[in-house]
Amino acid sequence: MPWAEHFVAQYGYVAIFCLLMLGIVGPLIPDETILIVAGILIRRGTLHWPQTLGVAFAGSVCGITLSYLLGRAGLGFVMRRAPAKYLDLVRDYFMRYGNWTLSFGYFIVGVRHFTALVAGLSKMPVARFAVYAYSGGFFWVATFLALGYFLGDQWERWARYLQGGFIVAAAGVVIAVVVWTRLHRKP
Repeated sequence: MPWAEHFVAQYGYVAIFCLLMLGIVGPLIPDETILIVAGILIRRGTLHWPQTLGVAFAGSVCGITLSYLLGRAGLGFVMRRAPAKYLDLVRDYFMRYGNWTLSFGYFIVGVRHFTALVAGLSKMPVARFAVYAYSGGFFWVATFLALGYFLGDQWERWARYLQGGFIVAAAGVVIAVVVWTRLHRKP
């Protein structure tokens, strides 16, 4: 994405922080692309590893914390309009697996945007939220920066090969969790 490369190269660390913060709150910004472009710019010497890692991590932490606080404050009014049985299923799932969903949900587009809202709506304790969400955010940021750094300008070619397999794997994980949850549901 040429616009992302230009924007990040032009505004540097401020762009990375702001785009990731906004991207975590809402799904309209291609977060992974921003991180990969930042990794490419690190490789070229335009950005530096420690600063980029720190700024990207801070942006993702601010974004996911804002989503959590919005959920905690009751922005979940949209979710409250859903039938009670579905809300109970979501809350039950989140109480059982929410910790790991916060950590690994970063890697699934769309999931990371809602896990923090649900965590806040479920009144997950702040300390528990922080441990799982922030550690997942660090791993996510480091992974995509490294992909950009090591794949360099070839990342788009590799992304085409990996995209189909990733979608199939993500769908498989979701199906496995749903089946496992239904099999282990309390009567």
